Amino acid sequence: MADLELNTAFIPALYKTAALLPIAKHRKALLYTIEKFPVTIVVGQTGSGKSTQIPQFLEQAGWCADGKIIAITQPRRVAATTVAARVAEEVGCEVGKEVGYSIRFEDVTSASTRIKFLTDGLLIREALVDPLLSRYSVIMVDEAHERSVSSDILLGLLKKIRKKRPDLRIIVSSATLQAEAFATFFSEGSAETASPDGKNNEIAAIVSLEGRTHPIDVLYLEHPAEDYLEKAISTVFDIHTKEPKGDILVFLTGRDEIDQAVQAVSERSADLPPGSDSILPLPLYAGLSTEQQMYVFEQAPTNFRKVIFSTNIAEASVTIDGIVYVIDCGFVKLRAYNPRTGIESLTATPVSKASAAQRAGRAGRTRPGKCFRLYTEESFHGLPDVSPPEIQRSNLAPFILQLKALGIDNVLRFDFITPPPAELMIRALELLFSLGALDDYAKLTRPLGLRMAELAVEPMMAKTLLSAPSFGCLSEMLTIAAMTSLGGGIWIQHEGEKKKTESARRKFATEEGDHLTLLNVYQAFVTKGRKESRFCHENLLNFKAMTRAVSIRAQLKRYLERFGISVDESLATPAASTSKAEQIRRCLTTGYFAHAARMQADGTFCNVSGTNVLHAHPSSIMFNRKADWVIFHEVMETGDKTFIRDITKIEKSWLLEYAPAFYTQTS
Repeated sequence: MADLELNTAFIPALYKTAALLPIAKHRKALLYTIEKFPVTIVVGQTGSGKSTQIPQFLEQAGWCADGKIIAITQPRRVAATTVAARVAEEVGCEVGKEVGYSIRFEDVTSASTRIKFLTDGLLIREALVDPLLSRYSVIMVDEAHERSVSSDILLGLLKKIRKKRPDLRIIVSSATLQAEAFATFFSEGSAETASPDGKNNEIAAIVSLEGRTHPIDVLYLEHPAEDYLEKAISTVFDIHTKEPKGDILVFLTGRDEIDQAVQAVSERSADLPPGSDSILPLPLYAGLSTEQQMYVFEQAPTNFRKVIFSTNIAEASVTIDGIVYVIDCGFVKLRAYNPRTGIESLTATPVSKASAAQRAGRAGRTRPGKCFRLYTEESFHGLPDVSPPEIQRSNLAPFILQLKALGIDNVLRFDFITPPPAELMIRALELLFSLGALDDYAKLTRPLGLRMAELAVEPMMAKTLLSAPSFGCLSEMLTIAAMTSLGGGIWIQHEGEKKKTESARRKFATEEGDHLTLLNVYQAFVTKGRKESRFCHENLLNFKAMTRAVSIRAQLKRYLERFGISVDESLATPAASTSKAEQIRRCLTTGYFAHAARMQADGTFCNVSGTNVLHAHPSSIMFNRKADWVIFHEVMETGDKTFIRDITKIEKSWLLEYAPAFYTQTS
């Protein structure tokens, strides 16, 4: 009984904070609008409570009757998991019961789930099984102003679904001035609503909520910073020594910078005067596991000031309490796909004014705050108003594959909010054709194309996995697919111990390259590492990342079994066997032929068209090693160099053998 008393005492306390949110007074108006209009556009600053409160209002108003579910999509994993945890806490249930979440390779829902948070991409995948998304009574697309490819495509799908499901309610939440564009998009072409004066006024309504922000002082540099990373670190110490208590949020562009900054702050905080508060630096980026991401939401220990180094994840999707100071480096890594070279790179570009405003707004959540912009006021005025939508600068192959699988054959006529450039569409169709996912008429091939769309990995890896049975290496390819899905992070490197990490890697290295090395790491982990706790510690391996790889592999195996492809684990042999290694390398070529490169005399690589100089990433086994032809998994641009990661040696003849539609040999 004691437990029960404790809980009932706690719940009102949780509800009090919700009642103070700006959205609370809009409750009746919101519910009325959602009841009356098929589409509601909610405009509210971050922190108004829209992501956490609207789902609860809807559930209490009876939108979950008859076993229906309310879906709230988020552009990022971290937002789906943290907002679900917050709402579950407010409702007073465990995550996965009445409130749950679903992200790629992690489904925390049950039969009793009524409010479900998930990524945009996952809801699109659900439409493959249930094209009208009939389980849901309300679908809320949160942070739609971020204009990720998935959310843009999801909005296009919802516009189609709405015509067949008049009972469905769509809520689009946006923190910027794009509300009119969303309202127009849903109203266009809706003949049933054109009123005599020619206005489409019955489809979408806009509801505006004011955010709960305190005044924020924005401070600029007088002269541009030579090195914004160093400037950000020194600004952290300036704030720590001169400003009152309050946590600091620092916006940087990516994982490497964040790890560097966390390391530097840890080391330099040892020099703080005795008796003063310490600094607790924490990273936040998409590659971290859900558990690691959760640390940033915990309160700092007594006599510590929390400093969070984050990518633009913390710009809109998640709200971290206690932030009083924001340091904005002024850059963001944007994905830019070059259809001519087929190279997708992450390039640091200046932020937009809208992003800079979002970042500054993070400082005024709990009390007046300060935003330190590491650029001049003049530079700020020269920034673009908004960043271009992701759909105009991405590799569209995975999305076109999904649209085809959803029965949308004429992808060029699909209703995009912002149509992608023709060149990107053509390139994506060409790649899918050469992978064998589309036929000569650009129709989805069956079963290959359909299965590629259903697998939760990108098309090149999907093709590799589905080709593996014919090479007799399915068990090994499952492992490689799981290990590459982690997005790196399997090695733990302590500052100043680079040599130690190198020698730990060498124990598993194979001369064929990174994919077979990853296979060796995984096989050693499942045979020794899970039983002996020392194994990961001694080999500098990240135990949590490796455990996640085991879970991802099991899920991919279940997908294949659903297709009737059985995985014979008894055939798995160590990658040391030469014939098996060759089969794996040939199999990788069937999927990654478009990512082929040849080594030059100076040790750099050159892509097949000869237009780009590529360097093996220092983290690759192929760094400073000889190879004639290779295929690679991903490309990243840092500064003036283009690096390739996850590299494996191949033979030139395999490219012609497995991709005749893509390559022809000229004498």
